[in-house]
Amino acid sequence: MLFQISPLVQMSPGLPELNKENTTKFKVVIPARYQSSRLPGKPLLEIAGKPMIEHVYQRALESAPEKVVVATDDQRIYDAVTAFGGEACLTSAEHQSGTDRLAEVVSIYQWQPDEIIVNLQGDEPEMPSSLISQVANDMASHKDAVITTLSVAIDAFEDVIDPNVVKVVTDAEGYAQYFSRAPIPWHRNDFAEGLQSPADLKLFYRHVGLYAYRAGFLDEFINWEPAPTEQIESLEQLRVLWHGRKIHVSQTLVSPGIGVDTQADLDRVNEVFGL
Repeated sequence: MLFQISPLVQMSPGLPELNKENTTKFKVVIPARYQSSRLPGKPLLEIAGKPMIEHVYQRALESAPEKVVVATDDQRIYDAVTAFGGEACLTSAEHQSGTDRLAEVVSIYQWQPDEIIVNLQGDEPEMPSSLISQVANDMASHKDAVITTLSVAIDAFEDVIDPNVVKVVTDAEGYAQYFSRAPIPWHRNDFAEGLQSPADLKLFYRHVGLYAYRAGFLDEFINWEPAPTEQIESLEQLRVLWHGRKIHVSQTLVSPGIGVDTQADLDRVNEVFGL
C-alpha cells in the first residue's frame, strides 16, 4: 500500500504558532473519516467559514504539541488539511477504529515506543486545548497506566440514563474500574424505591473521549482480540480493562464542550462561533 504524507508547509496565517512552553512532549493525531451515518462529510462541514477539521487542528496546535497530524482515509479531507497549511497522512480505509488508524500513523512516522500520542477526535471543534495538554501530562505522570483519559461530572439525570453518554467509575486513585452506556454506579435503594432520579448524582461521571497513549502500546492494543464486554457495550477502551491493564481517568479542569454528531450540534456550534 502506498501512503501519502503532506509536506511540512508553512502554517497559514489563520493557524496559531506552536506553544513551546509545555514541558510534556507529545504529539496529536486527529482521526478523521468522511463517512458518517448522521453527517456525511462531517470533517469538511463549515463552522464560521472554515471546515470543522481546521478548527480541531487549531485546538490541537494551541495545546503545545511537537506535531499535529490528521489521519484520514479520504483524499478530500487530506486536500482540505493541506490547503489550510496543516499536516495530513492518508491511511488505510480498512480500519475498524480510530485507534487502528493511529497505530498506522505511528508506524508510518516511525515514532519511538515511549513517545506520548494524544488521540483527538475530528469532530471536537470546541475541545479546549488545555484538556489536550492535561491528558498528555497525565500520561507523563502515570507510568503504570497504558492510557490516560478524562471525565466530567454529570449534573442531569437524563444523561445518566442516555446510552449515548458513556459513564465511567474509578477507584480511589482515579483508575478506571468500568465504562458503560448503562447507569453506573447503580443506586440500588433510590431506584428500588421508585425514584425517577437518584437523590445524589455526585458519583456519576461522563467519559470524555480524549485519550493519550505511549506509541508502543498502540501496536500491542490492535493485536488483541476484541473483548466480550467491548463488543456488548461497543466501547473500545474496555479491551484494555479486559486484559488487566490500567486506564487513568482525571476529572477535567474546564468544560470539555460537546462534539458534533448531528445537524443540531453543528447549528449550535456555529452559534457559539458567532454565526
